[in-house]
Amino acid sequence: MVFFQSIESVISIILMIALGYILKRQGWFDESFGKSISSLITKVALPASIFVSVLKNLTKDSLISLSGSLIYPVGGVIISYIIAYILVKVLKIRPGRRGIFMNAIANANTIFIGLPLNMALFGDKALPYFLVYYVTNTISTWAFGVFLISNDDPTKVKGGPKAKLNWKKLLPPPLLGFIVALVFLLLSIPVPDFINNTLSYVGGIVTPLSLLYIGIVLYDAGLKSIKFDRDTVVALIGRFVIAPAAVILLITIGSNLFGADLAPLLRQTLIVQSATPMLAVLPILANEAHGDVKYATNLVTTSTILFVVVVPILMQIIQFI
Repeated sequence: MVFFQSIESVISIILMIALGYILKRQGWFDESFGKSISSLITKVALPASIFVSVLKNLTKDSLISLSGSLIYPVGGVIISYIIAYILVKVLKIRPGRRGIFMNAIANANTIFIGLPLNMALFGDKALPYFLVYYVTNTISTWAFGVFLISNDDPTKVKGGPKAKLNWKKLLPPPLLGFIVALVFLLLSIPVPDFINNTLSYVGGIVTPLSLLYIGIVLYDAGLKSIKFDRDTVVALIGRFVIAPAAVILLITIGSNLFGADLAPLLRQTLIVQSATPMLAVLPILANEAHGDVKYATNLVTTSTILFVVVVPILMQIIQFI
């Protein structure tokens, strides 16, 4: 029963993604439209949505309790990185793919897939729990993941300059929206109704536009280009099996050995987010580092398609955790 309910819960997501794919195929969107949607979501709509949701769904007490739950996504990401590194050595993955491979296993597409998926499955009440994973994933991606790709540049000379930390990437607009909301929350600063309503309207476009964007990305990537070579299959197993298994293991240990009592919605959110598809920016990062762009694109495309199958299975599993 839960399995079929999970399938039903993602049907609307599938239809919205299909709509974006079809409209792009029919020529409704030009080449710059997808980029414009991406900027609108990440720089305007999502920060507004996060700001409103934090003030609506969080209190000072719940904020303190949530901070302790960071150990689960942080620990899960660290375990994923370690396993990914071991797999790189064992499988002898070639330069230009190594950084992409490790990022594919450890870091998730929390914005364009994780967020709308979470909203569709659990509703607005789960957004604060989503932010716990989002903060972890953002810092992991831009403080460490990008180094793995940049330093895996096959054109670099050994002993050459290493990648530098980009502080702007560590504070993207969605995370800034979260930080500003925390300031308002902690200082009990009132927000006028007209401001709150405006931000709510703007934030309301996040989910539908994100799903349309995924459809556009899938069309641009080309479904015919999908390949399931060894490196792709192992990376998919890492993203959909190893990463969520690490979070499940930590939650189980915390519950059984240390008596940690996580809210069911928090547990479900962390596990689902840990199994969302690979970063949409992987091909961009790969291109900047002269890496294997086709491999990165193939990972994003295959994982985005397969998540439709993974979600119902995962929802079935988490009922017993």
